[in-house]
Amino acid sequence: MNIYKKVFDGKNIGEILYDEPMKNHTTFKIGGSCDVMIFPKNEEQIINAIQLIKQNDFAYRIIGNGSNLLVSDEGLREVVIKLHDNFNDMKIEGDILTAKSGALLSAVSKLAINNSYAGFEAVSGIPGDIGGAITMNAGAYGTEMKDIVHRVKVIDIDLNVKYFNCDEMDFSYRHSRVQDEKLVVLEVEFLLKKGDQQEILNNFHDYTERRTSKQPLELPSCGSVFKRPEGHFAGQLIDEAGLRGYRYNDAMISEKHCGFIVNVGDAKCSDVVAVIEHVQKVVFDKFNVKLEPEVRIIGGR
Repeated sequence: MNIYKKVFDGKNIGEILYDEPMKNHTTFKIGGSCDVMIFPKNEEQIINAIQLIKQNDFAYRIIGNGSNLLVSDEGLREVVIKLHDNFNDMKIEGDILTAKSGALLSAVSKLAINNSYAGFEAVSGIPGDIGGAITMNAGAYGTEMKDIVHRVKVIDIDLNVKYFNCDEMDFSYRHSRVQDEKLVVLEVEFLLKKGDQQEILNNFHDYTERRTSKQPLELPSCGSVFKRPEGHFAGQLIDEAGLRGYRYNDAMISEKHCGFIVNVGDAKCSDVVAVIEHVQKVVFDKFNVKLEPEVRIIGGR
């Protein structure tokens, strides 16, 4: 730890925490500690932090809201740069809504909806931030990021700031070029479309009701655990395999929606992994369908 303090203390990189529990930074509420967590407040601090990390050959990763992460019980022997409520400005100018990568997708959607702009209703309940949503091309109810994004501002692996139009982002199902090229999403521009305020609100309330009635939003989870297998729905396969409510210690297949694994107490990463692997085996044995995790499992196991 002393080597980290020697490198980072007193530098213009934002707030620094050492030996920080990752369970405090994921929606699963699971995970051991990372060596260092840095909270930059602007682009300069982000670049400064990454420069120091690269100069000292430290392992690192960028996270946001932590809504799609399952961190190992042993934690992360690396530096974590968190871009969340420390980096979440958003604004509307003309027909462009610009949001920093740490802004929650729900907050961005609310800003658009309140100003009578359509297109965000379906994704308004996704529990992640803009950076993560772009990285994974997040989507719900037939709308994905690729459908509403205009332009993305990033830092590339050589610390150059670049802009990519939507058609340059290589968006596909739960994928973008951010993953392939290890880009850091700084901000995103959305092209807005004016709509009827009442119709937009009705759509928003309809999607919200569908979520609250069918998803276990009251318990810690990562959202949908598995990607949608071609021609199937993961939750339906899991249900038909008789796994609704299947539990290993405090990790459980939700009774409300079988596509979710919920933390019903003090679940460990190993508990969730045990449930994932059991589900994969049972579903494959019954239906010959391989379920691929959507959640990113990180750290030593």
